Amino acid sequence: VNNCGLQLVIHASSIADKSKPFEFRINKEQSSFHNRLLQHDLEKNYSGRQGDAQYFGSSSSTAFPVLHRTTEEKILNSDRLSLERQKLTVCPIIDGEDHLRLLNFQHNFITQIQNISNLQHLVFLDLYDNQIEEIGGLSTLRSLRVLLLGKNRIKKISNLENLKNLDVLDLHGNQITKIENISHLSELRVLNLARNLLTIVENLNGLDLLTELNLCHNQVSALKDVDALPCLQRLFLSFNNISSFEDILCLADSSSLSDITLDGNPIAQETWYKHTVLHHMMQLRQLDMKRITEEERRMASVAARKEEERKRESHKQTLLKEKKRLTICNIARQWEIQQNQTALVASLNQDKDNEPCPINGSAAYVFPEESRSLDTILSSAVQGLSVLESHLVEVEGDTLCLYGAGALECLDRNWSVQTAGIIATVSFMFIEFDEIVEVLTKLKIKFPNSVHLKFKETNLVTLQQFSALAQMHRIEQLTVDPQGNPVVSFTLWKYYVLFRLNHFNIQKINGVKVTENDIVMAERLFGILAYVASSELPNYRMLSLVGESRRKQFHDLLEGKGKKSGIGSEETSDNGRNGGESTTRAMLNYTTKDFHMEKLEEIKERKTFCQTYVENLVQEAADINMKNESLQKLWPQMFIELVRDAVIEIRNKNSYMKLCLQRITDQKQ
Repeated sequence: VNNCGLQLVIHASSIADKSKPFEFRINKEQSSFHNRLLQHDLEKNYSGRQGDAQYFGSSSSTAFPVLHRTTEEKILNSDRLSLERQKLTVCPIIDGEDHLRLLNFQHNFITQIQNISNLQHLVFLDLYDNQIEEIGGLSTLRSLRVLLLGKNRIKKISNLENLKNLDVLDLHGNQITKIENISHLSELRVLNLARNLLTIVENLNGLDLLTELNLCHNQVSALKDVDALPCLQRLFLSFNNISSFEDILCLADSSSLSDITLDGNPIAQETWYKHTVLHHMMQLRQLDMKRITEEERRMASVAARKEEERKRESHKQTLLKEKKRLTICNIARQWEIQQNQTALVASLNQDKDNEPCPINGSAAYVFPEESRSLDTILSSAVQGLSVLESHLVEVEGDTLCLYGAGALECLDRNWSVQTAGIIATVSFMFIEFDEIVEVLTKLKIKFPNSVHLKFKETNLVTLQQFSALAQMHRIEQLTVDPQGNPVVSFTLWKYYVLFRLNHFNIQKINGVKVTENDIVMAERLFGILAYVASSELPNYRMLSLVGESRRKQFHDLLEGKGKKSGIGSEETSDNGRNGGESTTRAMLNYTTKDFHMEKLEEIKERKTFCQTYVENLVQEAADINMKNESLQKLWPQMFIELVRDAVIEIRNKNSYMKLCLQRITDQKQ
């Protein structure tokens, strides 16, 4: 077949001698299957005699020309006939030639196969380069072994049911879109479907003797059933749409395949193409019409292993990314459920008249009888998500990303000095800010070089919360995402940060560089606030807030020592050198909800103890008073009785003395 792979040479002696098997040989040196397919005795006998060896007559009873050959010609070429380039539009009636075995209609204008049903001994039929649109008229040709229908207008493979002895089927250069109706051709050895409109290779089951399959110049993007062909040796897939090795992966399971062409496909442009094909198809002898050497096989094996490792690593990274995405989605859902539950509880406590309550910005009517069911729904949702990770810790370059409250536990790990030293940015997501405050001390110890803090979905709602960041070692950048942090909606929040954390000399806030004007404005807006806070608090309260390291300095201020030469400027310079915060700013501190609740609980316990203690003292005093009053009432009578008993006892002086001596004696004994 022209431009489609190989050259098929038919031996006329095999056709003439029925006792010999029908043979064909493949000329691998050329790339044409149909170039002079009849390069044998057929052309030699007919090329010089077409004008006088045969003639067409007309039949009055039919519309078809009738072919007549001379007796001499019939004797010389009794079993073959060539009618190529005769400008035929129909197949002529071939009268008296029932014994023909080879018939050639190349290069004509025939549109329909007809008038050859009587040629039941026909073995070779060539209709190359005609205008045939449908396969037909072949049902009686049961002996046919070679059928050449290349370069026609055929759109569908059909009407081949009775050609069970077919060896070669050439349908190249047609308009066929699907391989079908050929599974019964169990004797077929060569199938040429090049230059058609095929997109998928399928329906090849049953072709157990097929050795050569030509599918060049189609639109093939996937192969099926090819590995089920036990005798397939040569497969031509040049110039198709095969873009990945997975599209032809089934070929790796073919043990008989020795030659394959894939040039002209997108896959052939890949750097790993040759190595991958050779690695998975070790049985190949030729690839893209080039013989494969042992060195190429060895190199392919090494390269394929490297490529496999790269793909495995890439797949691993993809899985890790997907797991990370799913984990973050799960953490976000749990965070949302937690926020909804918190908002629901708060709304139920504040509003018992069934008024609309906001839940994450939306209004919802909650009735008492429905509150339990909603809580159950939320709880079940959390349990359903518990199959995934509830937190995530990730180090990306110099950034430590913490997702979920459970991620804060990573600060208790034994981080290597190298890893901890490169961490410059710490990002918090889906974590309550109050929980973050509790670990800030650990954070500055574990990661001493961290200078950039990021907050997203952390419930930063008040300016006072930023005061908790003062306990950090150093902060150069601060990023607060508007998502999940309502405090960003306050116009002055940046100025408060600059004022309260002035000792850090913050360079950027939310990616915007801090200017001198920003610092001056912050001082003007909130300077009076720090003065009021420090002047209104009692001294003992101020001392507890400032801490041991500031107590001496604070006492000096109270005693007026700060007025002595250089004290005020020294404080400022010390603060700058040591990175410490000023005393007045330290008054603007933040107490977390949990700490505040603990303090309230402690105060409540102390109050209860004091109340109980005072009550016991009062009760004891009351009892003493009652006893005193009773004694006052009984004392006169008791005194009279005491005097009377004493008089009676000493009335007889001798007896009394004896009694006293007896008591003394008894005591000594």
